[in-house]
Amino acid sequence: MRAAREAGRRVAVVNNNSAECVRAYLDRHDLSAYVLEVVGRAEHRPDLMKPNPHPLITAAESLGVDVTRCVLIGNSTTDVQAAHAVGAVAIGYADRADRAEPFAAAGADVVIRSMQAVVDTLEPE
Repeated sequence: MRAAREAGRRVAVVNNNSAECVRAYLDRHDLSAYVLEVVGRAEHRPDLMKPNPHPLITAAESLGVDVTRCVLIGNSTTDVQAAHAVGAVAIGYADRADRAEPFAAAGADVVIRSMQAVVDTLEPE
């Protein structure tokens, strides 16, 4: 997140947990300063959770970015589905070797094992 912001990217977190939980996590890990928007699950609307692309669209609109120019780094295949539903790039984060195949099967554009792979590709905007 830090590297993305330093490269001039606008960073949002979209999550099927509540936005309050995500913000608490970001605060606890000193990451809040790098995140411009947090979109959590809509209260009483499980139908809007990923794989529904609603949270991605909401985050992109909030950031003033065309959702098709967004990249979603996700840790579940529903993230891949949501990103592709709106024409965004989907990066599957497989923190363990056994998690890579489901991302590939879901059609992730890229599967990474380390966030350093993303950091290494960021160029200033």
